[in-house]
Amino acid sequence: TEADAAVVVVGTTEHGESEGYDRTDLALGATQDALVRAVAAANPRTVAVVNSGGPVELPWRERVGALLLAWFPGQEGGAGLADVIFGRAEPGGRLPTTWPAALADAPVTRTRPDGGRLAYDEGLHLGYRGWLRHRHTPAYWFGHGLGYTTWSYDELTVPVRTTATAGTGDDLTVRVRVRNTGARAGREVVQVYLARPASVLDRPVRWLAGYAAVRARPGETVTATVRVPARALCHWSVAEHAWRTEAGHWRVLAGRSAGDVPLAADLEVVRAPDE
Repeated sequence: TEADAAVVVVGTTEHGESEGYDRTDLALGATQDALVRAVAAANPRTVAVVNSGGPVELPWRERVGALLLAWFPGQEGGAGLADVIFGRAEPGGRLPTTWPAALADAPVTRTRPDGGRLAYDEGLHLGYRGWLRHRHTPAYWFGHGLGYTTWSYDELTVPVRTTATAGTGDDLTVRVRVRNTGARAGREVVQVYLARPASVLDRPVRWLAGYAAVRARPGETVTATVRVPARALCHWSVAEHAWRTEAGHWRVLAGRSAGDVPLAADLEVVRAPDE
């Protein structure tokens, strides 16, 4: 209790997570969860380090002072963790998956074939797209990740209109102005998402279209330039066996994760004459 901070390391093992078979749950186990709770109760400045290859339930996540996901770092993992924990390096990762607070919250929890047939009823709404569709809030969104400073998202600049044709057309250049509002230099991964309100197609609420990393000193404002491929505005027409573009009103959104997009702008998409 008198220590400046406590570090507790937990994670999965080959007994519960490996190639060749599926996990039956996302729990780290009662013993590991109890360990983290006990250490955090004794010292609220506890750093919980999680070694896992995928999402796990973290029922104590609000009780620890910091949470660091290390994945499976390998033989130099100890040195790398020391650099991050002591502040010599900034944690720079972003989640490639969405993490539920509990497995039961996930949009898809059953992937076992029935009678030799596995129905993909979720269609396009995989991962964070499924969470957005069902209006559920996970523990951590796809794209989430923090560092040792804070950021404000100040301005989003997009073209007023663009032309896309047969999956090619002109790529979009999206600019996002952000400011380092903390006391330390840092790196931010700016993410751009697309949305098509009132689409006649079955589309996700929004989907990742591009991203860019920027660095800034304390108080400094920088602009992230994100290239959005024209293909991101197109869909595959089963009837026509070709890429097509849905003309009309689109939305461009920018933020730090799939669930945190504070900036939005309108975009008019015009179909090329040959479509």
